[in-house]
Amino acid sequence: QVPVVESGGGLVQPGGSLRLSCAISRFTLGYYTIGWFRQAPGKEREGVSCIRPSDGSTYYTDSVKGRFTISRDNAENTVYLQMSSLKPEDTAVYYCAVAHSQCGHPELLLLRLWDWGQGTQVTVSS
Repeated sequence: QVPVVESGGGLVQPGGSLRLSCAISRFTLGYYTIGWFRQAPGKEREGVSCIRPSDGSTYYTDSVKGRFTISRDNAENTVYLQMSSLKPEDTAVYYCAVAHSQCGHPELLLLRLWDWGQGTQVTVSS
């Protein structure tokens, strides 16, 4: 189990922004793919985005393209998910996870590949 700690969730109005943080070890940042997932009440966990620092590849699911940005800070050993133009349907528990894999849609579908953080609640509501 690779240690992963998320933070940054909260309540935001529709159209607002929020930045989630995922703290991981330096070793993990160099050799693993880091993914963001979310799970709304009554729904399955879905992959939102991932980044593979070793080759710079990123992926976004269609529903967040143009609104969310994933990035890394090597000095802080942290991966961020900047979320903008938030919608009520973005409300969910957001999880950071790591996997020794490629970064892409197929990998985000294979939930068993990933080591999970504890999750952070994001609520988009007026």
